[in-house]
Amino acid sequence: MSELSRSEKLHINLIEIISDADPGQQLPSEPALAEELGVSRATLREAMRTFETQGFLRRRQGVGTFVVRPTQVIESGLEVLESIETLSDRIGLPVSMGEFQMVDCDADDVIAQKLTIEKGSKVQCISRVIVADDRPVAFLVDTIRAGLLAPDAIGANFTGSVLDLLLKRGIPVLEHSRCEINAVAATSEVARALDIQRGDSVLRFESLLYSIEGEPIDYSFSYFLPGYFKFHVVRRVGNGL
Repeated sequence: MSELSRSEKLHINLIEIISDADPGQQLPSEPALAEELGVSRATLREAMRTFETQGFLRRRQGVGTFVVRPTQVIESGLEVLESIETLSDRIGLPVSMGEFQMVDCDADDVIAQKLTIEKGSKVQCISRVIVADDRPVAFLVDTIRAGLLAPDAIGANFTGSVLDLLLKRGIPVLEHSRCEINAVAATSEVARALDIQRGDSVLRFESLLYSIEGEPIDYSFSYFLPGYFKFHVVRRVGNGL
């Protein structure tokens, strides 16, 4: 059996430290932990990012690093489009909405192209943070055609799902969504919303929601902390025909 590399040993050591700690417990400072494990602070920080994106550690700027463990993971297939609220209800995981903003915006070149409207046309821009286990786990940004949601449609009971609001409204009738999925480095905006470090890895869904007439209704970006979400695809075996 080959000898473990330094990075593999560091990974194992961190697993042991996290496993032995209680949820909410603060880890030693980076300098102290790096000295204890015999690595540089830069090497330690890079290794700890893996555990952050998996939901086992949470860094609070200027405070320290704390052990956290998701009580439940939201898991879903990608064959059917469902809201986070629907998925969390299915497993009994309470979620709530954190920071929220809804404003009228002018469509730039990208949004105009995606929604097949004129540049400068008014659109509704809705951003919000979804909270579970007392921490932000998803940051959702939707840009929809103007007039589809009245200001009073989003009331005190709104929990963050634009999809559920559109389905409840019933007009236009929604048919399908096209989604591109990537692991990306968090921008400053995403990092602030999810209370993580800029450059940390997050799972990004870039989606276009279409009506039954084939008209693009909603152009959205959804950013998920990997440790709190698992997505899978059921694939049929080809028969060669």
